[in-house]
Amino acid sequence: MLFLLSPAKSLDYQSPLPRGVAARATEPLFVPRAAELIAQLARLTPPQVAQLMDLSDELAALNVGRYAAWSAQASDENSRPAALAFDGDVYGGLDAGTLKPAQLDWAQEHLVILSGLYGVLRPLDRLQPYRLEMGTRLANAAGKDLYAFWGDRLAAYLDDRLAGEAAPVVVNLASQEYFKAVDRRALGARVVDCVFEDWKGDRFKIISFFAKRARGLMARWAVQHKAATVAALQRFDLEGYAFDADASRPDKLVFRRRAAA
Repeated sequence: MLFLLSPAKSLDYQSPLPRGVAARATEPLFVPRAAELIAQLARLTPPQVAQLMDLSDELAALNVGRYAAWSAQASDENSRPAALAFDGDVYGGLDAGTLKPAQLDWAQEHLVILSGLYGVLRPLDRLQPYRLEMGTRLANAAGKDLYAFWGDRLAAYLDDRLAGEAAPVVVNLASQEYFKAVDRRALGARVVDCVFEDWKGDRFKIISFFAKRARGLMARWAVQHKAATVAALQRFDLEGYAFDADASRPDKLVFRRRAAA
């Protein structure tokens, strides 16, 4: 079973890494493909990047500098493990810096981070600073956007990772923007979506901040419990969430809570 996460826009390259983690960093699989995108992005001016990605002038200039500095040869100096570099709500829930070495090893085998630039990343893969959301309409040789660029490669990668399992399952904890990059027609595995709802007003709703954090919490729970079946996921109970059988379907697990813990 594999768990899919989205990346985060915010990055953290300042916080100290847990002892020994840097030495265990791994290389992303699709670096040559990422280099193709970087070569294209590096030709853009700050105003062009600002328009393409709807960024402020300051953020556009920052990312133009990142594209210029990016190297196909990642090192301890220019990168850090992906799960410890991303710094959004999802990664606050995952809190990879507090996982034990054995738990990070399990995460490396079962968590997959989707990425507009890298395609897919394992938690310990070397990540260099970048900004390139999967939904960016960056025209390229394969088509009009990054979905065309990645094609069926990500689905094939997931199937390869799951090849040894009798009943392969992908647990989707990613956003719609990112999961769209996985060609469902090409994917051989069963897909199970997890939905997190909070009580607001007079009904349960998906509240973006809480739902993003809950995706990271679910990934953390799966790592801590070495979750191997869909049924096992129903026991997820972090920060007050509980499985709602009545609201769920076999391939859509709904977790609800009435008050944030």
